[in-house]
Amino acid sequence: MDLRFTPEDEAFRQTVRAWLAENAPREPLRTVDEKKAWHRTLYDAGYLGMGWPKEYGGQNARPIEQAIVVEEMARANAPSSINWAGLGLVGPTLIHHGSDAQRERYLRKILLGEEVWCQLYSEPNAGSDLASLQCRADIDGDEFIVNGQKIWTSTAPEADMGILLVRTDREAPKHQGISYLIVDMHQPGIEVRPLRQVTGIIDEFAEVFFTNVRVPADNLIGEMNAGWRIAQTTLSYERGGDTVGIVAGLQRSWSRLLEIVQIPQASGQRPIDDPIVRQRLGQIMADIEVLRYATLRVLSTLEKGNQPGPESSISKLHYSELDKRVYSLMLDILGPYGQIVDGGPAAYAYAPDGQADEHDNWPYHFMHPFAETIYAGSSEIQKNIIGERVLGLPKEVRADRLAR
Repeated sequence: MDLRFTPEDEAFRQTVRAWLAENAPREPLRTVDEKKAWHRTLYDAGYLGMGWPKEYGGQNARPIEQAIVVEEMARANAPSSINWAGLGLVGPTLIHHGSDAQRERYLRKILLGEEVWCQLYSEPNAGSDLASLQCRADIDGDEFIVNGQKIWTSTAPEADMGILLVRTDREAPKHQGISYLIVDMHQPGIEVRPLRQVTGIIDEFAEVFFTNVRVPADNLIGEMNAGWRIAQTTLSYERGGDTVGIVAGLQRSWSRLLEIVQIPQASGQRPIDDPIVRQRLGQIMADIEVLRYATLRVLSTLEKGNQPGPESSISKLHYSELDKRVYSLMLDILGPYGQIVDGGPAAYAYAPDGQADEHDNWPYHFMHPFAETIYAGSSEIQKNIIGERVLGLPKEVRADRLAR
């Protein structure tokens, strides 16, 4: 296997790098309008929706080209698109399962950033066991009437549209009575309540309540009660994840950490002179390299035209658990600096010049991976999927059933 980029790929990388140096925002984006404007700038430059088919507004770009853009954006500390759910989850799902009318109505607005999307899946009692969801949709003529609650909904405070899993047959087995709807987040009966995360961020995350919300029947994706199968398409893209971006972010944090450990402390000693610190630095570098090569293997598979399947759970389990472990080691090395949110250059993981936003400090980078081990299916769920659907092992039997 040749893991080197071709000369053409390296030339493309230099083009992307030069463009970002010229156009990436110098200050954090604070408002929705600013974020949408940056999204449109990325799209106009050809750096969003690259892998989508040309007939739907994409460029049919190779996975390697998409990965290069992600790497270079991380390297430049450029903001990602506000519409990551639309681009990475909704668009591919509509391309696979949507009607011609739905593709015509929604795909271009996703690409242009005119409509921001969120994913309305999890509920208070249906997180890892998503099929236990109880948010219901009753049919009334040519409309669905939706009642219930969703939680842990990323980007809901900014979203214009949402993809919504609802129970449409309460008598059917739980995996067979679910439908997949498109919902306008601005219509009456929808209440979005932002939730403060352990990271301190309050504008990313929310719980959402539906009270007699009317959704046109035309907003049903696929067939009635076939939502679980369609949701697996969405989840396969989510679980494939932005592994390339995570690797690039870890590499940048690693480089920043190397700078910090060479700064003399109050005692006059440099942390890097401690052999235990050097051993831990070596462990971090080795872990990042393992993830980088695993990512290249996934890219190689995608380059051959294969789509993500249950094996995407391997990638998701790997990067989420490793990301958590690596940042834990980094904070061990940083000591008190690893607890500072704002207090001088060493507090920043990415932006030592002081142009940092709330995502750039070390505590944020330490705490965020804990969410990675939960969203898109917890690590425990990923292990079940890998065992049952990839390795062909017998299905898990609950302990209470064994006791009988």
